[in-house]
Amino acid sequence: MNKKDNHTMKSKSVPFEVIERFMVEVMVKSGIPEQDAKIVCDVLVNADKFGFDSHGVNRLKPIYLDRIKDGILNPVTEFEIVKDGLATAVVDGHNGMGHVVGYKSMKLAIEKAKKYGMGMVAVRNSTHYGFAGYYPLMAVKENMIGITGTNARPSIAPTFGIENMLGTNPLTFGMPSDEPFPFLLDCATSITQRGKVELYAREGKDLPKGWVIDENGESKINSEEVLKDLIAGKAALTPLGGVGEETAGYKGYGYATVVEILSAALQHGAFMKMLLGVKDGKKVPYPIGHFFIAVDINAFTEVSDFKKTTGDILRELRASRKMPGQDRIYTAGEKEYLTWMDRKDNGVPFNDQLLDEFRGICKTYSLDNYVQYFEKQ
Repeated sequence: MNKKDNHTMKSKSVPFEVIERFMVEVMVKSGIPEQDAKIVCDVLVNADKFGFDSHGVNRLKPIYLDRIKDGILNPVTEFEIVKDGLATAVVDGHNGMGHVVGYKSMKLAIEKAKKYGMGMVAVRNSTHYGFAGYYPLMAVKENMIGITGTNARPSIAPTFGIENMLGTNPLTFGMPSDEPFPFLLDCATSITQRGKVELYAREGKDLPKGWVIDENGESKINSEEVLKDLIAGKAALTPLGGVGEETAGYKGYGYATVVEILSAALQHGAFMKMLLGVKDGKKVPYPIGHFFIAVDINAFTEVSDFKKTTGDILRELRASRKMPGQDRIYTAGEKEYLTWMDRKDNGVPFNDQLLDEFRGICKTYSLDNYVQYFEKQ
């Protein structure tokens, strides 16, 4: 289960409805069509609703607005189905908004699953699609199992290597249950991801040892230096399991490779070093690949039976004997639900640096009427 980013010190919360309205206005001013802007906004805001702060509204400027300004991200998304089968499809996103490509691709997979029991869509030439868990949850709402994965710019070193080769490559599953929340497993295949490093850098915090290695294979903990060194190829994230084989780092390395293959080979797309975003010293698009799978539970069993069995499994896990000193066992999706229960009446948590950044966005896009919401307490 993905560890939440709630360790980050926050100075205030901004109501969700304000953030949603603000981001749509900003994105429309940046050239994104309003309907597409609403999709992008929904993905980003849902990340914060469920506690995936590393992929929430804090990425609006550096990952999306700045890339649009740099000409490496197309604000108007061309969603092209280049190969269409009964239960399958291949899509070209033409370097448009990854959230829009992802939303439409999972919607297409769901439509196919309703007809044929399963649907799978492979995508090429997309861009960063944000909170991966958003897309399986689309399937869950339709009483389906949802699965997605995506490659990304190189970050992870292979086991016994020091060079960042694979992306953080999340492999994400969503399954409905009879509980108030679904099973949702949204994990990078590295111990951490760039977004988490960015959060630590914002707070001026050192990283835990073992998350990142330098060119000598030694742990590197200065978060600001790590961000620069990841881009320069002088540092690499470690795969799930850590360095070497003693703690099974080869498992994370293997799963990251699975995601890379499924995100690139099925649609003859870019992979690993092709995703650096730099060519001949100039910024270029990140032609990222994704895959989306929807499985119609009704094609196998009654939905109510599936939900009951899933719920029983989760409840029995949580009721099992606990480690001394621990008072609770969680299952995937539970912490996300609890975070939403805590945040739904308060809004998106902002630290001082993010407040500064959003006041800057207000100025850049002439949205002075929103400045009041981003003032420090």
